[in-house]
Amino acid sequence: MTSDVNENPAEDNDPHANDAAPYGGGDPYADYRAGDFPFTDLVDLADRRLGAGVVAANDEFFAERENLLNRERAVFDPERFGHKGKIMDGWETRRRRGTDAAHPFPAPEDHDWALVRLGAPGIIRGIVVDTAHFRGNYPQRVSVQATSVEGSPSPSESELLADDVKWEEIVPPTAVRGHAANGFEITGGRRYTHIRLCQHPDGGVARLRVHGEVVPDPAWLATLGTIDLIAVLNGGAYEDASDRFYSSPTQIILPGTSRKMDDGWENRRRRVRDTNDWVRFRLVAQGAVRAVEIDTACLKGNAAGWIALQGRNGETGEWFEIIPRTKLQPDTLHRFPLHARAVVTHVRLDAFPDGGVARMRLHGTLTERGAAELADRYEESGV
Repeated sequence: MTSDVNENPAEDNDPHANDAAPYGGGDPYADYRAGDFPFTDLVDLADRRLGAGVVAANDEFFAERENLLNRERAVFDPERFGHKGKIMDGWETRRRRGTDAAHPFPAPEDHDWALVRLGAPGIIRGIVVDTAHFRGNYPQRVSVQATSVEGSPSPSESELLADDVKWEEIVPPTAVRGHAANGFEITGGRRYTHIRLCQHPDGGVARLRVHGEVVPDPAWLATLGTIDLIAVLNGGAYEDASDRFYSSPTQIILPGTSRKMDDGWENRRRRVRDTNDWVRFRLVAQGAVRAVEIDTACLKGNAAGWIALQGRNGETGEWFEIIPRTKLQPDTLHRFPLHARAVVTHVRLDAFPDGGVARMRLHGTLTERGAAELADRYEESGV
């Protein structure tokens, strides 16, 4: 585990060393300390659109725990107060106190916590704890634990919080900065279903992102039969793209229908003739594609004009045509049944000359080899 924050900071001598300056008016993000973390290109396993949720917290006196997973960046209104105090866009707990007047500070082990159910179980590669707008009321330190409990356990002492549930510390208590993106790279290859974010001893966190690789249960996919071989929830992954100017190509393989223009993949306007935009994906494992869906929902004046789809079998396989260059309609679901199944591990979607695509589905089945590879990966990532 590594992080972008100082793991042996001056805050050992000065507890306010990581504070941000008080808000002085104007753009509240003007002095925000952002971070550039390579793992953020990976899917957010705690994305609400995948079914993630904050299932419990020991305290949410000032601000609700559910705010942690909101997709939009946190907002700050200096004039907004409620009957409990300043209303913050995040999860904020009350100030912890000691046991009596002679011991007014909380004990070193005291902390607040929130339980997060990942929308897609998988291997965690990086975590971002965002303390935007928490300038002097952020936690002094944070830690993160993770576990794997199948099914839909409740956050009770008889299920998720039972004594026999094994929690692994993937981020030890580490100092964080206020009004900043605090990133933590996670090593290891275990598959998790839930995480527990801890604040030491108390404070507020605006947003939480848990980036990684989805590892689906192969037994569930086998039960479904025909599946979307490229869906995030089934283990599909975005690899690379020519352009991600307006939005992430990962959104093409999210569940559901796009609800607004930036809920898919939209690139900038291409001005170089005889070139085009493209995006490449990796299937969950080798699969036989039988039908393709391309959806341009909510893209009305900026949908791709034409698309083509290619596939390859293996990292070094030759690319071959699955769908030839085909005209698209704006704000429309297009369906392409294939005359012969396409056995692939990767696909590349080309947009001519540019424009957006909201969603893509590859309907098919895992091959015998693909099913075996997925089963091996699932077993190797078990806790």
